Amino acid sequence: MRIARYTTGEDPTYGIVEGEPGAEWIAEIQGDPLYQPVVFTGNRVLLEDVRLLAPIIPRSKVIGIGKNYADHAAEMGSEPPVELLMFLVPNTAVVGPGDPVVMPRQSTEVHYEGELAVVISRMCKDVPIERVRDVVFGYTCANDVTARDLQRADGQWSRAKGFDTFCPLGPWIETDLDTGDLAIVTRRD
Repeated sequence: MRIARYTTGEDPTYGIVEGEPGAEWIAEIQGDPLYQPVVFTGNRVLLEDVRLLAPIIPRSKVIGIGKNYADHAAEMGSEPPVELLMFLVPNTAVVGPGDPVVMPRQSTEVHYEGELAVVISRMCKDVPIERVRDVVFGYTCANDVTARDLQRADGQWSRAKGFDTFCPLGPWIETDLDTGDLAIVTRRD
């Protein structure tokens, strides 16, 4: 199921994206699918007639994992860490697909990386590996934007990644994604 958050010029709403590429529509649903079962309203709108928003507004936080593959760690002049290198991104950094990323005045070196974002369905911690699927709601695309010069200068990952608009998400949440064989392509316009 592809769950989108969108607007037609009025209040944001959620819907299920249906159809094939080039002929897709959104079937509107009631409320927020993270908190209630999917119930269709009967309203439908063409995908091309809506503005897609971030498919989720984090109610808690965005957690990132740094240097999580060898090539990226080497690019940064180090080895992959033994323990997870985690950082926080404020929810004010989250924007929708196609929204502009605003460059901060204090940085002259902004990088971007396409990432697979995991959407967690409820508050949790210390989830054993065999229960992870119980808390994963779905997956979406993320653009991990970083002011690299600021990150190098003081090592504060959250500051370098936490500027407003530095976490574009979307276009939707895919609840049935097979993550076993994925490729991520990032394009800059």
